[in-house]
Formats: sequence, C-alpha cells, structure tokens
Amino acid sequence: MSHQRTNDEADRPEVERAVLAYLERHPDAADTLDGIVSWWLPQQRYEIERQRIEKALGHLVALGRLRCDRLPGGDVLYALNRPDPPALH
Repeated sequence: MSHQRTNDEADRPEVERAVLAYLERHPDAADTLDGIVSWWLPQQRYEIERQRIEKALGHLVALGRLRCDRLPGGDVLYALNRPDPPALH
C-alpha cells in the first residue's frame, strides 16, 4: 500500500501542472471532479504525452534508428531506418 502512495505522491506535481495549465488557457473554467477527470486532464495529458513522444522520436532519429520524411502538407512521417538494399549490378 505504501508503494501506491509513493506513486500517487510522485504523480501529484504532474496532475497539478496539468490542472493549472488547463486553467491558464481557460481562466473562466470550473468543473466537478468528474468533469475535470473527463475533460480537462485528457487534453493536458495528450499534450504532455505528445511532447514526450516527439522528443523520443527525435532522439531515435538522431540515433539513426528511425528516419523521418516530411510530407507535402508539412507533417512528418516516421519509420524504421532500414539500411538501403544493395544495388543490383
């Protein structure tokens, strides 16, 4: 049980930042606990996770494990960086 409490305490600052970030962007917002869990935090967690994923992808590209190709619309497509097949003679 103390392990769960430790995890809850470790997660608290992230949850606090997520709630405050939401309120900074929506200063007139007010909601119940259920509303906050259902509406505010998923949006904030998505943005936080998106940033983490983007950093991880960038690191994998820098390591040469992934390649990234810019699509015509500006999006970036990530894929496994496979060695080029040997040229046929």
